[in-house]
Amino acid sequence: MSDLGERVTVLVYSNSADVRALVRTAVGRRPAPDTGRIEWVECANHAEVVAQLDDGGLDVVILDGEAQPTGGMGLARQFKYEIDDCPPIVVLIARRQDGWLASWSLADAVIHTPLDPIEAAAVVAEQLRHRRSGIPVVR
Repeated sequence: MSDLGERVTVLVYSNSADVRALVRTAVGRRPAPDTGRIEWVECANHAEVVAQLDDGGLDVVILDGEAQPTGGMGLARQFKYEIDDCPPIVVLIARRQDGWLASWSLADAVIHTPLDPIEAAAVVAEQLRHRRSGIPVVR
């Protein structure tokens, strides 16, 4: 990931436009100097997320665990079981005690809300590095 002109694609899913905007702002356009510049894909519902995953080309997927009517944790678990070479999935969780549920979802990482820009950027950068280095997804 040393090419500074490299682009990466990150999907953010939430039924709330405000949550999607907060994630984009917290993570930023380049979460770390060694990662590519992010092209954001926003999804407001489950069908849009599935269509984007089917199209491929995603480097990281961020799912809102509080999204309605389909929560991000259930989607994460579904995608990990159904998609070969599933991109890393990060789940947003509102309560630290929901960590066990994020673990059940098979998410690769979590970001806690309210969003801390330093934490959010670090988590996304780490997942981008894993994706680029070819670290396999564990099921």
